[in-house]
Amino acid sequence: MKKIPSKPYLSLIWFIEVLVAQNTATIPVNVGVVLDLEFLDANIGLTCINMALSDFYATHGDYKTRLVLTTRNSRNDVVGAAAAALDLIKNAEVQAIIGPTTSMQTNFVIELGEKAQVPIISFSASSPSLTSIRSPFFFRATQNDSTQVNAISALVQAFGWREAVPIYIDNEYGQGVIPYLTDALQAVDARVPYRSVISPSATDDQIVAELYKLMTMQTRVFIVHMFPSLGARVFAKAKEIGMMSGGYVWIMTDGLTAEFLSSPNASITNTMQGALGVKPYVPRTKDLETFRIRWKRKFQLDNPDLVDAQLNIYGLWAYDAATALALAVEKAGTGNLGFQKANVSSNSSTDLSTLGVSLNGPNLVQALSNITFKGLTGDYLFDNGQLQSSAFQIMNVNGNGGRAIGFWTQTEGIVKTLNSKNHMTAYSGSNSDLSTVIWPGDTTSVPKGWEIPTNGKKLRIGVPMKDGFSEFVKVRRDPSSNTTTVTGYSIDVFDSVVKTLPYALPYEYIPFAKPDGEPAGTYNDLIYQVYLKNFDAVVGDTTIVYNRSQYVDFTLPYTESGVSMIVPIVDKNSKNAWVFLRPLTWDLWVTSFCFFIFIGFVIWVLEHRINEDFRGPASHQAGTSFWFSFSTMVFAQRERVVSNLSRAVVIIWCFVVLILTQSYTASLASLLTVQQLQPTVTDVHELIKKGEYVGYQEGSFVLGILLDLGFDKSKLVVYNSIEQCDGLLSKGSANGGIAAAFDEVPYMRLFLSKYCSKYAMIDPTFKTDGFGFVFPKGSPLVPDISRAVLNMTEGDKMKEIENAWFGKQSRCPDSSPRVTSSSLSLKSFSGLFLIAGVASLLALMIFMVMFVYKERNMLRPSESRISIWRKALNFFRIFIQRDLKSHTFRKSEMNDRNGNSLPSMDGPSPSPYSVRTDYFPGDGDPSFDSSPDRQPSQEVVINIDQHTNPNQERVAAFEVEHDRNGLSDDTINSNRCSAPPSHSQIGFFLPPSLIKELPLHHLVDRQLQSSAFQIVNVDSNGEREIGFWSPTQ
Repeated sequence: MKKIPSKPYLSLIWFIEVLVAQNTATIPVNVGVVLDLEFLDANIGLTCINMALSDFYATHGDYKTRLVLTTRNSRNDVVGAAAAALDLIKNAEVQAIIGPTTSMQTNFVIELGEKAQVPIISFSASSPSLTSIRSPFFFRATQNDSTQVNAISALVQAFGWREAVPIYIDNEYGQGVIPYLTDALQAVDARVPYRSVISPSATDDQIVAELYKLMTMQTRVFIVHMFPSLGARVFAKAKEIGMMSGGYVWIMTDGLTAEFLSSPNASITNTMQGALGVKPYVPRTKDLETFRIRWKRKFQLDNPDLVDAQLNIYGLWAYDAATALALAVEKAGTGNLGFQKANVSSNSSTDLSTLGVSLNGPNLVQALSNITFKGLTGDYLFDNGQLQSSAFQIMNVNGNGGRAIGFWTQTEGIVKTLNSKNHMTAYSGSNSDLSTVIWPGDTTSVPKGWEIPTNGKKLRIGVPMKDGFSEFVKVRRDPSSNTTTVTGYSIDVFDSVVKTLPYALPYEYIPFAKPDGEPAGTYNDLIYQVYLKNFDAVVGDTTIVYNRSQYVDFTLPYTESGVSMIVPIVDKNSKNAWVFLRPLTWDLWVTSFCFFIFIGFVIWVLEHRINEDFRGPASHQAGTSFWFSFSTMVFAQRERVVSNLSRAVVIIWCFVVLILTQSYTASLASLLTVQQLQPTVTDVHELIKKGEYVGYQEGSFVLGILLDLGFDKSKLVVYNSIEQCDGLLSKGSANGGIAAAFDEVPYMRLFLSKYCSKYAMIDPTFKTDGFGFVFPKGSPLVPDISRAVLNMTEGDKMKEIENAWFGKQSRCPDSSPRVTSSSLSLKSFSGLFLIAGVASLLALMIFMVMFVYKERNMLRPSESRISIWRKALNFFRIFIQRDLKSHTFRKSEMNDRNGNSLPSMDGPSPSPYSVRTDYFPGDGDPSFDSSPDRQPSQEVVINIDQHTNPNQERVAAFEVEHDRNGLSDDTINSNRCSAPPSHSQIGFFLPPSLIKELPLHHLVDRQLQSSAFQIVNVDSNGEREIGFWSPTQ
C-alpha cells in the first residue's frame, strides 16, 4: 500500500458543509471511521464513504437522520486501531464504526463492539477467522476470503495439476484462509505438499532463501496470499532467480489481484508476467462509470499529490457500506441514541471498565440485517453478517495490466462469459472454457505443474530383497567392486516406462536390505518407507491392496490381478471292467432301453396283422419285435417291414440310434485313451474343513487373506521359491507337505510355466489389483507413469519383456480344471428322443384310427346285451388276427404253403359273405403226407348269407381248430382238401365226409343273428352244394 500524508479532518469539514446546506431539522447520528490513513486504499475508501453519504442524502432529502463521521487513523497498528475504536465509543458515543482496515485490527475491535453493542462494519477485513467470533455486531462488507478458494481450486482442477504450494503471509490474514484452501484443493484431488510462510517483516534475503527452497521441490504451482506490499517483493525476487520462467504457475488471491491490476504499476506488473489471479466481479454499469469519473475528480481534490490512483473494489465496498449504514440508521429510528453508562466506581483504572452500552445498537443490528438495495457492486444484502458472495473474474497478467480470461460462479464453475439468463448450465471444470492463457516465459503451453528438481538429486527407488521368484526382482552384489545390480521383470518394465516419458527422470535403485545383505523387512515395511520419505518410490512385485493405498499412491497395474490357488492334478478316469458304462449317464441308459422296448412294440402293432414275419405264437411275436428293435443298434435287422407307418418310424429311429451309437463310441474312446486331468480339490472351504496344510510365499500379504478365510495358523506353511513350493505340493499334506499353495496370479503363472503338467490353477479366491509401482501420496509422477504403463500393456513391448523373463508358455497345455462330468447326459439327446417318440405315437394314432374305421361294423354288435368285457374281447380278437384284405395276404393267396402254384378256379367265386376255414396240419404230424404224389385236399367253404342286410360286410372270421380226437391220420390225409380258395374266401380245410361230424360250436364261436349257413364242397370242378344249417332248424 502506498503511504500518504494523513488528512483526518478534511472529511469532517466537508461533511459539515453538507449539513449546513441541509434542513436544520435533521437529527445527526455519530458514526466512527477507523482506517490506516497512511495507505492509499484507506484514503480511497474514505473518499468513497463521504461521496456515498453525499449522494444518499441528496436523493433522500426527506430522511430525518444524518450521519456525522468521526475519523480516526489507526496508523497500521492493531493497538492503534483498538485505541481509536475505544475513543470513538467512549468519548464520541458513535452508533457504529466503519473499519478498521485489516483483519488483525478488526479482530480486537469486534470485541469492543460486542461489549458496547456498537455495530462494526469492515469493508476490507476478509479473513475467514473473523467468522468464528460469531458476533452479531460484526458485519463484513467485503467478500470472505474463503469464497475465493473454490475458484482457485477450480483453476487447479481445470489444468490437471495435482499439487500446489501456498505462499502466504505469517499473520491472521494469511493463516485464516489456508485451512479452507487446503480443503478446496483436496476436494479436486490436489495435494498441498508444503506451505511456504513468509513473515511480514522478512528481508529480501529471507524471501530469496525461501524461494530457492521451493525451487528444489517438484511442485511448480504456487498460490500467493499476502499483503500487496509483501507480494510485490516476492514477485520481484522470484523473477530475479528465474522462477517466472516457463514451467512455473503463479496464482494470486483477490487481495493481490485487486491491488495490482486496479492501479497497475509497470515496475510491479513486469515482475509477474503470466501470473493468474481472481477477483470479485463487478458488473460494468452506467452508474458505475459515472461514479468513477466523479470519484477521480473528488479524490484528486482531496489528495492533490496522488495523481495515479485508481478506484478499486475496496472503494466500491466502502461506498455501499456507508449507504447501507445510512439506510439502517434511518430505519432503526432515533428514539434512543444514547449510551447506558457502566455502574463502576469512580476510581476505576481502565477505560474498558467505564465503557458504556449503546441503547440503539440492537435496533441498528436488526436494521442492517434486513437491508437490501442495489449498490455499485450489485445486489447488496447481508446473510448472517456476511456480504453475499458474487462471481469471480479470472485474470491473466500481460503487459502493463490484466486481461480477463474467464469467470467462475458457484453454480456454473469456470465459464468464458457470464450468462445470467441460463441458470441450468452444468458445472464446468475444463480449461477449454477459458480464453488463451499466456504463461510465465511468454508461452501458451500449459505447464504440467511439476518438474524434476534442478539440484541434480536422483529419485531414491527402493527394491525388495528376497531369495525366491528372482524372475521379478533380483539383486546381485559384487563384493570386489562393492556395486549392486538390480534386474528382473519388474525392473525392465519400469525402465521401459521411464524411457517413454517426455522428460528426463534420473533415479537409482536401492535394495531394501540390512548391511549383511538380508532383507530389512516385509513388503509392507518397504512400502511404508515411502510414506516416511526414506524412499521416493518402490519398484518391484508390490501388490496394490487397500491398506497400502491409504498412505501411498500406486500406478496402474502392469500385471494380472488376483490371488489364486495351485493344486496337484490327477487322472480320475479309472479303467475298470465297467468303464463301458461310463460314457452314458444312468438316466440316458434307462431312457434308451425304454425306447428300444417302445419302438419294438410300435413296430409289432403296425406290422402283426399284415406281416407274416411278426406273426406266430405270442412269445414268438414278442421276441421278433424286440429282436428287430434292438438289432437296429448294429443295423442287423432282417425282418422286412411292409407298412408305410412302420417304415417312417424305423427311419427316424435308425437316425436316433446312429447318433447315439456314434456319440457313445467317441466318448468311450476318449475315456479309454485320453487322460482326464482334474484337480485334487476345487474348494477352499474343503481344505479348511479337512484341516489340510496350505502354503504361501514368505513376506506376502496372502497370509492375512488366509487367516481371514478361516485357516488355522498352524496349518500354514511358508515357501521361498518355486522349487520349494513344488516339493511341498509333491509330498502332500499327509506327508509333511501341502495340499494347495496360495499366491498371486503372476507368481502362479511363473510356477505353471515350469510345472504345467503336474498342477492346475483354480479361479481367484480373492481379488487384488495386480502389481504396481509405489510413489508418495499425491505424487505428480503417478499419472504420467500410469499412462505410460497403459500404453505399454497395449503394445508389443510388454509381451517382449514377458517372453524374455518367463519364456513362451505355449508348450504347456491349458491347465484349467475340468470338473464337469465327461459322461453323455439325457439332456444332450432329449430332442432326438422327443422326435422319435412323437413320430411313434403319431403312427400309432393313425393306425388305430384306420383300424377302427375299417372294422367299424364288426365292432358294433347288433345285440345291446353284450357286455363291455365281451366287446373288448371281441375287439382284441379282431386286432390280433391277420388282415387278409391286406395286399400282402392277397398276393400270397396264389401260393400254397410249400410254394406250389395252384390253378385258378374256373367256377364262380363264393359270396364275399362266406367263412372259409382252412385246416393246416401241424408240423411233425406223422400222418401228414408231404410227398409230391399226395392227393389234393378239398376245401369246404361255408357261405354266410346276411338276410338282414345283404350289403353289410362280413360279421366275423374265425380260425377254427379241428378236434382230431377219434379220427385216424389216414382218414384225415385221404380227405384233405386241395382246391385253391378264392381271394374272397376265409375258411378251413376239412374232409367233406366229416362235415356232419363237426360240432357247431367248433365252427362258430359267436352268435350270428338272423343268418343261415350254406354248406358247399369245393373241388377242381367248382362248388357243390351239400346242405344247409340254420339256428332254428
